[in-house]
Amino acid sequence: MLIRSGLVLCLLLTIFVFASQAWSAHPHDVHDWSEQERQILRSLSLETLGSLPVDPSNAYSADQRAVNLGKKIFFDVKFSGNNKVSCATCHREDMDFTDDLSRAHGMGTTRRRSMPLAGLAYSSWFFWDGRKDSLWSQALGPIESPLEHGISRTLAARLILDNYQDEYEAIFGPLPNFIGSKLPFKARPDADNPEIQAAWNSLPVDQRQSINVIYANVGKSIAAYVRLILPGLSRFDYYLQAVSAGDKKVMAELFSRDEATGLHLFVGRAKCINCHNGPLLSNFDFHNVGVPQPDDPGPDRGRAEGIAVVLQDEFNCLGQYSDAGKRDCAELRFMDNDPAKYLGAFKTPSLRNVARRPPYMHAGQFVSLKEVLRHYRRVRPGGRISPELAHGGLTDEDLIGLEAFLGTLNGPIISP
Repeated sequence: MLIRSGLVLCLLLTIFVFASQAWSAHPHDVHDWSEQERQILRSLSLETLGSLPVDPSNAYSADQRAVNLGKKIFFDVKFSGNNKVSCATCHREDMDFTDDLSRAHGMGTTRRRSMPLAGLAYSSWFFWDGRKDSLWSQALGPIESPLEHGISRTLAARLILDNYQDEYEAIFGPLPNFIGSKLPFKARPDADNPEIQAAWNSLPVDQRQSINVIYANVGKSIAAYVRLILPGLSRFDYYLQAVSAGDKKVMAELFSRDEATGLHLFVGRAKCINCHNGPLLSNFDFHNVGVPQPDDPGPDRGRAEGIAVVLQDEFNCLGQYSDAGKRDCAELRFMDNDPAKYLGAFKTPSLRNVARRPPYMHAGQFVSLKEVLRHYRRVRPGGRISPELAHGGLTDEDLIGLEAFLGTLNGPIISP
């Protein structure tokens, strides 16, 4: 009896040791979620995104005719100084409507990389520095940028007349007769180019006004198309459905241990949701995250510079070319306009499809997600660095989990 009891005791001790080791290595089921965590996860599901917002500054944002016209202009290389550049040059349909360059390249090379377009209709500010406050005004900036499309609003008006007159007039009404006359093709407001500015000033005031209206309508058409570019459900969203149903079998089929561990970190100790929250995994706000600044063309002031630009923009929500009433422009009227708070701050991009679109940050400073995660582990909040960047002590194993999780955010891009 004593021998048999001793054998049983040894067996029980052996089982206890192995169980203790397993518990130490995996202290809980990675597919266990508290009620508080479930609530957070529900808020991240793409299924909670809600209906597309209607832009009050663009009366044509939901007009299918404007969508069709805007799509044609988006892909039209004639809207460039060399007949080679279109919106789709930097926002490639086969690359989730961005590109793989560290800095966007059109007629020349810009100082920042192209931002992804999917889901932008849900944002209030546009470009890395938020210097535009609507999709349609955002669409206008690159057209006149010497480094991007490199043309002027006068040429844009003539291109509409020559290529899209019927479609344009069906939406916005008749084009003015003078558009068919000999307009200076290089004429626009441009304080940095006296010749181009003089050509613009040579036009009668009423003609300048009409050209601006046509130019604004070009932007409103492009915006009507871009508004419908949206992210589709990813493996992450299907996992969240399983979490909501409490179906651990499906959870385990959808997510590996590393991916589930990474999600726990993302919503927990790593505090990634401080900035990457909501169904698009972005607060669309501006943060200085301490990334190294490129040497050329020098330090980028980011949002600190964008504030003055958007306030002075003739095509902003409060401008005469906006279709909004003043009460509709709350974001612009009540914006935080203290540049000192936003020096070196840039817009938080959506993490949807993030693993498919290196390089990363506003000037492509990091070539991989691994580099991004190592940077966030290294950087410390304080000074101008955003306080939201307190990520806790992340281990190498934690970074592996986070990177694995970010790969689950890949999904289709839906476009008209």
